[in-house]
Amino acid sequence: MNADIVDLRDFYASRLGEVAVRSLAYSLAPVWKPIHQERLVGLGYVTPYLDRLTGDADHTLAFMPATQGAMTWPFGRPSLAALVHPSDLPLGDASVDRILMVHALEFAENPTEMLNETWRVLAPGGRLVLVLPNRRGLWSRAEHTPFGSGRPWSRGQVTRLLRETMFTPSGFSDALHFPPFRRPGFLKLAGVWEGMGRRNWPIFAGVIIVEATKLVYRGIPVTSRHDIRKHVRRPLLVPQGGGAPALNLETE
Repeated sequence: MNADIVDLRDFYASRLGEVAVRSLAYSLAPVWKPIHQERLVGLGYVTPYLDRLTGDADHTLAFMPATQGAMTWPFGRPSLAALVHPSDLPLGDASVDRILMVHALEFAENPTEMLNETWRVLAPGGRLVLVLPNRRGLWSRAEHTPFGSGRPWSRGQVTRLLRETMFTPSGFSDALHFPPFRRPGFLKLAGVWEGMGRRNWPIFAGVIIVEATKLVYRGIPVTSRHDIRKHVRRPLLVPQGGGAPALNLETE
């Protein structure tokens, strides 16, 4: 079952959603190595996390899958969000430095196709960061959270998929070690539960976080490459070599 943009928005506006963002942001720190003037793309429902992670980014875009719906981001400024098909991203080849996926891969009809498209748009050595519901965690069983929808993953499953699509896993973390209870009294103690869970039961965390690096020796058939380039839409980020990246707003 796909997550709906309204349900996602309402969850992250709730007290439980706010606590979840803090837990995830803390756990992203070990794998979120700064990239100076990076070109960053978020895919899925990533805006609560992009607000915390875009400090070093030169360009940031929030892509929301068509099956999920979209909303404006950031608020009060020109929108950087777009409705996209995850297997046909409106970006040029090797045009971004890092992609963050949250509430994306678990809802994909074809996860391999989604990662193949991610590989295409990442620059050589570019980084992919995945946040996925943990198959062993309580959150994947809680239908009142978006982590309880879609396909949960184990670390072994996502590692195999990444290697099949020419990524090398380079870092792991986990988050949401507290049960997804909504009672205000319990949420006041969520920080205590989170600390205990990190130490005592990390295998049952609500989500797993994986960083992977794009391998650069993958070959792309000429016909497939032609089809992909034919569907590229503007605006797109164009890599500028050793200089500062630029935003190309030309139209085809």
